[in-house]
Amino acid sequence: MAGHSKWANIQHRKGKQDKARSASFSKLAKEITVAAKMGLPDPDMNPRLRLAVKAAKAQSMPKDVIDRAIKKSQMGDAADYTEMRYEGYGAGGIAIIVEALTDNMNRTASNVRSYFTKGGGNLGQTGSVSHGFDRVGAVSYPASVGSTDDVMMAALDAGADDVESDDEGHMIYCAVESLSEVTEALEKALGESTEAKLIWRPQTRTEVDLETAQKLMKLIDLLEEDDDVQNVTHNFDVPEDVMAQL
Repeated sequence: MAGHSKWANIQHRKGKQDKARSASFSKLAKEITVAAKMGLPDPDMNPRLRLAVKAAKAQSMPKDVIDRAIKKSQMGDAADYTEMRYEGYGAGGIAIIVEALTDNMNRTASNVRSYFTKGGGNLGQTGSVSHGFDRVGAVSYPASVGSTDDVMMAALDAGADDVESDDEGHMIYCAVESLSEVTEALEKALGESTEAKLIWRPQTRTEVDLETAQKLMKLIDLLEEDDDVQNVTHNFDVPEDVMAQL
């Protein structure tokens, strides 16, 4: 089982916390509305909605906001969103996958392309970088839930495929189609998970220097600030000595 990389999915937001929190709630609410509209508006009967609600709760989204997002899906004037995936390269040839929910594909594609250009990268064709990632389910727990060995045993018993652990927590990976089942089994053994979702997991990761890290973080900031962008995934790591300089 692989060792967890502390900077595998960097959340390097510094400052602007209120703005970032508001933007996060907006994106979470959009995913809840889309999930509820595509299936039943009951999380117990709709796996995608159940995961969306869990993600919202993990970010401390108020229950009334979650309920409003679900109710919005049942209204006739609810916007129709299209799921889009964009793939490209950032500074240093780092692979980046951008997932979006949009009601205007031309606008979103144009914006994403401009962000890559401004960030010193380039947007590629669909499939140009995703071959270097695996689509998997991921369930996260804080380090306090137990030792690496205990979590690994619980994960294997639950039907998971891999575990990455470090001082910050545990990330448990499983097949896409097994995410709901594995999450339920893990929560019986370990308690409520921090998050459970589908992700793009890089098959290999590349360490970057200070200059490259700065360029990549600028690009990721530009992407994540766009209202249409839901998730940004990459395959770079920032060594601790470089992170200390940022």
